[in-house]
Amino acid sequence: MFQKIVVAVDGSEISQKAFEVALSEAKMWNAALHVIYVVETSRFSSLPMDNTMEVIYSLLEKEGREIFEKSTAQAAAEGISIVTHLRDGHAGTEVLALAEELQADLIVIGSRGKSGIDRLLLGSVSAHVVQDSRCTTMVVR
Repeated sequence: MFQKIVVAVDGSEISQKAFEVALSEAKMWNAALHVIYVVETSRFSSLPMDNTMEVIYSLLEKEGREIFEKSTAQAAAEGISIVTHLRDGHAGTEVLALAEELQADLIVIGSRGKSGIDRLLLGSVSAHVVQDSRCTTMVVR
């Protein structure tokens, strides 16, 4: 049923659960699994354009690469290879853009991210993806 799956990760416990669900779906359907981490540049757009922004970006990019290493190892242990995508911008927009580019059949996303504000309701990123996705979207709690 699914041939291309996109899963969003951000280092949170919920995104790890989303990754595990996506991994299971990829294994079940023998689907290609694409993992996306987005450096949310919009969250620090109000910071001065100096070294502070560069340092923050660098740290977030490093976090993404570390998550990719862990995800790649976990997938390999299950006999699945993954393709990683590091993007910057608004997470919801970038997840949707990647799914569109790949013509994905399924997007898997956690119900909330690392942000404390996202814990109040369905996360703003997941709500954006669910509302605007053109393919099946699974929200993992």
